[in-house]
Amino acid sequence: MIVAGVDEVGRGCLAGPVTAAAVILKNPISELKDSKQISSSKRVALSKTIKKQSIFSFASISNNKIDEINIHQATLLAMQEAIISLPITPDLVYVDGKFIPNVEVNCKAVIGGDKLIPEISAASIIAKVHRDEFMRQLDKKYPIYAFAQNKGYGTAHHLNALKESGYTSFHRKSFKGVLV
Repeated sequence: MIVAGVDEVGRGCLAGPVTAAAVILKNPISELKDSKQISSSKRVALSKTIKKQSIFSFASISNNKIDEINIHQATLLAMQEAIISLPITPDLVYVDGKFIPNVEVNCKAVIGGDKLIPEISAASIIAKVHRDEFMRQLDKKYPIYAFAQNKGYGTAHHLNALKESGYTSFHRKSFKGVLV
């Protein structure tokens, strides 16, 4: 049976996309757990290992699309696109959370799945590393917002920069705190 896991990152951010990854592990990988419980350097190292030992795909939904359809629908869309983009169709997809995307594959929602299912943990890790790199690149263009540090989340510094300088084309205008 081919099993995949899918997870998203960036749901609560004020800027940038919401990103999902889908992962089919070829071999077990030790030290997999929720990406939020792993240091940044360990996540990067694990991400490299996961990519070498799995079949994976990413999907990102832009801040503009998030504003158009809402973050919940954008999250499901990112997961849907990540699953569909896998080069092979899994028999079962474990989805982190309580909602499943609209795909023609058997899915099972698992609340807290990023702590329980290795495929979801792997998806969580590579999605976070992938999105964090996007935000580091965005930081080079917009250093005032400190995206390299806050990854788009509403930190005090980020909120203060929004008050002083307004928003960028990468901010989610439908999110509280962006329009001031």
